[in-house]
Amino acid sequence: MVTTPSKPITLEEFLALPETKPASEYIDGKIIQKPMPQGEHSTIQAELIIALNGALKSRKIARAFPELRCTFGGHSTVPDVTVFTWDRIPRQDNGRIANVFNIEPDWTIEILSPNQSSTKVTRNILHCLDNGTKLGWLIDPGEQSVLVFFPKQQPAFFEEATDVLPVPNFAKAFKLTLGELFGWLLE
Repeated sequence: MVTTPSKPITLEEFLALPETKPASEYIDGKIIQKPMPQGEHSTIQAELIIALNGALKSRKIARAFPELRCTFGGHSTVPDVTVFTWDRIPRQDNGRIANVFNIEPDWTIEILSPNQSSTKVTRNILHCLDNGTKLGWLIDPGEQSVLVFFPKQQPAFFEEATDVLPVPNFAKAFKLTLGELFGWLLE
């Protein structure tokens, strides 16, 4: 749902508003509320974060976060999954993870929900790539496919169960086939 305020709102004003459930995003002066995640979306998101952190977090390579607000490049979005390399995770002075992430993720992952605009989600992925993100995935549970976006090159489409999904260079320890990804929906 797009909310157009009666008067233009700045990014700073948006960030001062109370959080909504589901989250709202700020894109080009518009406030857009994300759809409420449903079963397939939630299952894929949860299992993917567990798998990513199992392969990357224990070795302090990177960490995956669910629904983390990232504010950069004039937008404030909440991708379904963000992955940050270990050395780029914003931290407080005492070493704890910061609450505010004013940087682009190293890897952004979106999971298409029923009736969600694939164009809007693609636009968010492209914004990330234009601002330094290394890779973007658009997972479509309905089509059982993944569209992978690379910086400055044509995206790649994966639809075969045996397809191994591309990952950023820092995440080579993580391997996942399309069949394994959508197999989580059968458990």
